[in-house]
Amino acid sequence: ETLVCLTLQLIIYQVGVLPSRFYNVLADKDYSGFKSLVGTAMVLILINSTLKSLDQYICNQMYVSWRKTLTESLHTAYFQGRVYYTLNVLREDIDNPDQRISQDAERLCKQMSTMASRLIVSPFTLTYYTYHCFYSTGWIGPVSIFGYFVIGTIANKILMGPIVSTLFEQEKLEGDFRFKHMQIRVNAESAAFYRAGKVEHMRTDRRLQALLQTQKSLINKELWLYIGVNTFDYLGGFLSYIIIAIPIFTGIYDGLTPGELSALISKNAFVCIYLINGFSQLIDLSTTLSDVAGYTHRYHTASSGESPVDTAFILDHLSYKSPDSDQLLVEDLSLKISQGVHLLVVGNTGTGKTSLLRVLNRLWEAHSGFVQMTTCFGPRGTLFLPQKPYLTDGTLREQVIYPLKDIYPESGSVDDDRIIQFLELAGVSSILKRTGGLDERVDWNWYDVLSPGEMQRLSFARLFYLQPKYAGVLFWTSVMYS
Repeated sequence: ETLVCLTLQLIIYQVGVLPSRFYNVLADKDYSGFKSLVGTAMVLILINSTLKSLDQYICNQMYVSWRKTLTESLHTAYFQGRVYYTLNVLREDIDNPDQRISQDAERLCKQMSTMASRLIVSPFTLTYYTYHCFYSTGWIGPVSIFGYFVIGTIANKILMGPIVSTLFEQEKLEGDFRFKHMQIRVNAESAAFYRAGKVEHMRTDRRLQALLQTQKSLINKELWLYIGVNTFDYLGGFLSYIIIAIPIFTGIYDGLTPGELSALISKNAFVCIYLINGFSQLIDLSTTLSDVAGYTHRYHTASSGESPVDTAFILDHLSYKSPDSDQLLVEDLSLKISQGVHLLVVGNTGTGKTSLLRVLNRLWEAHSGFVQMTTCFGPRGTLFLPQKPYLTDGTLREQVIYPLKDIYPESGSVDDDRIIQFLELAGVSSILKRTGGLDERVDWNWYDVLSPGEMQRLSFARLFYLQPKYAGVLFWTSVMYS
């Protein structure tokens, strides 16, 4: 990438000074020189186009590689433990983490890839063209351009100040608007049962209006920035002629013929404009990179001594509450959950039944006291079935073995009989006929095709297959009554 960029800059200079050489041969009516220059120009333009395309190709490859690395790193942090739950449910100060991972990371990598070549060649470009500018105009040229750049940068920063916060707000509202449509897509049937089309229409339009209002505000603020930027760009072209005019009117180039003087003016205009452009690119290189914060959960360290092997949880004076409330749901609870003991928690709505499983699963922090877990989470230890069934994308087999990552044993073995047996036991063997097999890929959304009762029963088939040592189940009346 470095070699390509530096070679490209040298070729760009040769292409940039071609007009001055054409002025010279045309003024002298040098036909043989003109033919030779046309051939040289064609070769330089071809090389220039090839190198520019190669530079863009390398930048695109870097973009894909960087996006892969960054997104995979974000995925590692996002799916570590229960960070995804914390960000989406408990943390109100972090909006739309899915948008940050899928869109913001992509935009950052795209912008960084386009900046890479500029970052590499900027020191070389500024040094090279400053020398040529000084050679043509003396110290007045580089000093004038540097002063012009400083003034333009200050004006640019002043004009950009009000835009930054509005742009951030627009990105947030874009995420909210997209999430609203995703919410309707996921809950389309529930909304249809309520005949909630008009209500959701009104609420979705409300988010749209908030987004459009912010976009209008951003456009109004950007008007002054565009005026400043365009003025800065056009004045740069005039500045190159002002710089060369000083030595011309002071008589430094009185010995040149009109053709040679025209060539000098053309060459100097290119050098000055390109030097101004080089300084302008320094503004584009400044960007703000947001630090990705890591989220950790507080875990209780068990006291010394061995815990009973037949015990899953020991609750010692446990008190807990909702993260967004100060009112305790349960206070001073001491309990031992052991193997072979069936524990049924009953109570009115809002008394903390589901919250107890959230605390046991470390989704919520304890307010006081502690929970000591003596087994592991997962199929070999403790498994929790949430009240709202979760179905992933994939085949029917992948639904049943979830959250196992790999199919084991391989499909076609005795494991097929076990899965079919558990589907029949849960009363959802009909799903197997609809999918056409355990490993047949389906092109539908499981939430759209299965009824709530079928999703709950499929979750129980998953539980039967995994056969954990302990299971925390939120009872579903529709399944129980069936």
